[in-house]
Amino acid sequence: MAAWVEPSPKIELHVHFEGTVRPETLLVIARRNGERLPAETVEGLRPLYEFTDFAHFVRTWVLTTNCLRTADDFRRVVVEYAAEAAAHGAVYLEGIFSPAERVRRGVGWTAVFEGYADGAAEAYERHGVRVLLTPDVDRELSPADAEECARQAVRYRDRGVVGFGLGGPELAAPAKVFARAVAIARDGGLAFVPHGGEAGGPDSVRDLLELAPARIRHGVRAAEDDGLLAELRDRRVVLDVCPTSNLRTRVVGSEAAHPLPRLVAAGLLCTVGTDDPAMFGTDLAREHELAARLGLGPERAYAAGVTGALCDDATRAHLAEVGRRAYG
Repeated sequence: MAAWVEPSPKIELHVHFEGTVRPETLLVIARRNGERLPAETVEGLRPLYEFTDFAHFVRTWVLTTNCLRTADDFRRVVVEYAAEAAAHGAVYLEGIFSPAERVRRGVGWTAVFEGYADGAAEAYERHGVRVLLTPDVDRELSPADAEECARQAVRYRDRGVVGFGLGGPELAAPAKVFARAVAIARDGGLAFVPHGGEAGGPDSVRDLLELAPARIRHGVRAAEDDGLLAELRDRRVVLDVCPTSNLRTRVVGSEAAHPLPRLVAAGLLCTVGTDDPAMFGTDLAREHELAARLGLGPERAYAAGVTGALCDDATRAHLAEVGRRAYG
């Protein structure tokens, strides 16, 4: 029997907690909350995760999130993913969740934020993984609702909320529509960490740069524009790259066609994330294996994570020391 080898330390800055819910947990939560699912067994649910296109993914994401109703549901999701990620070497996570989506369906702001904040604290106590939170808003959300979400996020600045994101269908609205929400979050001490550069291409990335993001989630289609690559490199904007996600949502046609090697060659800072691991059939170890095949090794990804993390100085120094011990 092969000897167990401790995994190398990893920093994950791009994972949606709603997309980490494995079928086993989904069944338990759905039954407790009286939510009907298309199947009553784990095996029966698995076809839901075999995506045919992005619309299919969205339907499954909505089905999953509709089952999450209570603070304890949100707490459990964080703790379970922290355990999974820790098994693959994670020492630090920044998790995304979409509170306004739950509030529109009758869940209170307090239940959502308290649940995730409690989960982050418990994750560190039980699994030794530092978890910070970056709630986001959907581009299909009204600007007024996005602004309220930003205000709520700021209220939890002392409970581990460090960022405010923009997600959802990338072509639904330009980032500037949400400029006031971003300003509310930033004035409250939160960094802007939007999604872009998937469906929208290089122009979508430029659109985000106008709002001075701390990082860009995905951003892979910047590879199509040499000038944009140079700007991202010079501004030291970290990209949170999720290779399997790009393949499963058809942003990229094949592993061989993935733009990550071009991003690395251009000198960009890139981290590795799972995005929605339960839905994409991946985990943090597999993502790093794929990223390494595409030219982004664990040491370089970890260093980008240290740079891009939205943590305090003491935590960043600790993460840097963990990296030095692991990678020399």
